[in-house]
Amino acid sequence: MEFDAFTGGIEPGGLRSKDEIRILVCYLLASVSAPLSREDILSIMQENGFANYFEVTDSLAELAENGNLACTGEEAFYTATEQGKMVARQLDKALPSSVRKKAVAAALNLLARAKRERENRVEIEAIPTGYTVTCHVSGGEVELMRFSLYAPDQSQAELIKRSFHESPELVYQVMLLLMTGQSGQIPAIIKQSQK
Repeated sequence: MEFDAFTGGIEPGGLRSKDEIRILVCYLLASVSAPLSREDILSIMQENGFANYFEVTDSLAELAENGNLACTGEEAFYTATEQGKMVARQLDKALPSSVRKKAVAAALNLLARAKRERENRVEIEAIPTGYTVTCHVSGGEVELMRFSLYAPDQSQAELIKRSFHESPELVYQVMLLLMTGQSGQIPAIIKQSQK
């Protein structure tokens, strides 16, 4: 393929062809079978050094205009159309296997994080002396646990929120072990979560 894409911000092994970028976008959306926002797609492509911001933006617009992607909502959520899925199936071998695998893994991680954040809410409330951060652990239809922490400033409140969203299930397991008198098992649970 002809190298015709801007390469600023592209890591070695990244995509240097506009066609490869368009194929990867179709492949990514066809593989995860879930809508991704414009920001999500840009994040996946840039954080992994696959393609330049401007090239991805142009590719999204072109793919939507050509009927390979459907774009819905104010936040511009994209899905692969049947035509886009066909492009992905027929041309996926034009992309390096490592790029395909890494892109899909990044998208699945992003979707899992979004699901965790949706199901396990965090509310930050300003109070006169700082902030109250209330974390909710969900078991689907049932709220399993809710707790509040004090944070002296906004940055610490946001840090608590991000840390909680990293692993709400670990927070729940540790608290449950602590409250049921099984605190000796906590180090093993923490060690297991770090694998």
